[in-house]
Amino acid sequence: MKKIFVGILTLVLFVFIYGCARNTDPQFSIRNEQANKVDVKIQTSLGNKITINDVEPGQTTAYQTATEGNITATDVIRNESVSFLAEKNTRYTIVISGDKPPSVAVDQ
Repeated sequence: MKKIFVGILTLVLFVFIYGCARNTDPQFSIRNEQANKVDVKIQTSLGNKITINDVEPGQTTAYQTATEGNITATDVIRNESVSFLAEKNTRYTIVISGDKPPSVAVDQ
């Protein structure tokens, strides 16, 4: 019985250490706080381009994965952009509002 308990405890410790050691790519979502649909163009420092079209007012999109580094998000309709440095293991929400330029919030 003691060997089973030690084995289970070792397995739980291994899973905990593995879970903490993961290095996941940064993720981002778009939140539209305007009264109209928005289209957002994302460009990463590696040159990858992602276009997210028709984000409805009040909608927040699902998270998408990007590479670590500089990310620029542009509100296509108003031609306003925000740039930020995306780090591994972090989720970001790019907020597009009607009364100010786009902004970035780090999700906890």
